[in-house]
Amino acid sequence: MDKNIIKQLASFAVLNVNGGDRVTFTYDEIDAETGDLISSNNKGSFFAVDSALKGKITGIRNYISENKLSD
Repeated sequence: MDKNIIKQLASFAVLNVNGGDRVTFTYDEIDAETGDLISSNNKGSFFAVDSALKGKITGIRNYISENKLSD
């Protein structure tokens, strides 16, 4: 019998790699019935190619530039 597993995002980052945006992330796997941790610090990554996702990444960069880096 397969367990119901919840994948919970732990962290993510967007890295500029050779002019493209690479999204890296870590997540934990949790047993949905007991709440027990099955595994932690699982990793994944992908390149952002979807235009909607790219727009959101640009929005985050703009927010940081305008609100956290300006004098």
